[in-house]
Amino acid sequence: MSTTPSTSATTTTTTITTTNTATIKWFGLPQKHDYPAAQSYLSLTMKPGVVKKIVAALKKAEMTTFKSKDIFRASLLSLLGVSNYHVEKVRAEILSGQLLSPLLLYREKATGRVIIADGYHRLCAVYGFDEDAVIPCKIV
Repeated sequence: MSTTPSTSATTTTTTITTTNTATIKWFGLPQKHDYPAAQSYLSLTMKPGVVKKIVAALKKAEMTTFKSKDIFRASLLSLLGVSNYHVEKVRAEILSGQLLSPLLLYREKATGRVIIADGYHRLCAVYGFDEDAVIPCKIV
């Protein structure tokens, strides 16, 4: 597995992760629609003011990377199988060379777990190719 930076047409740095079975291409930054999606998800369990602060912090956060298996372990979530429609859709995007959006993560202080605010299906799809795949993300 290797990670190589390159430049996309929008001059945003793109990360490319090569696994034994696929080449996974990532946008250099989360897409604008990922933040409202994260806000919607987080608002299910948190107060609106808290969510607003988390999303604002995510927008300002620097990009980082973690292995897919480590994100799963920290999130305590189950892996969705390839029979899941959304996971299958992302797998098809990977195989066709489409760019994926980085994950948005939140460290919940009370439980010590990581909440995947946006990107759960992308994480499951990537893990299906390689549990050691390096995934770009923002985390606060």
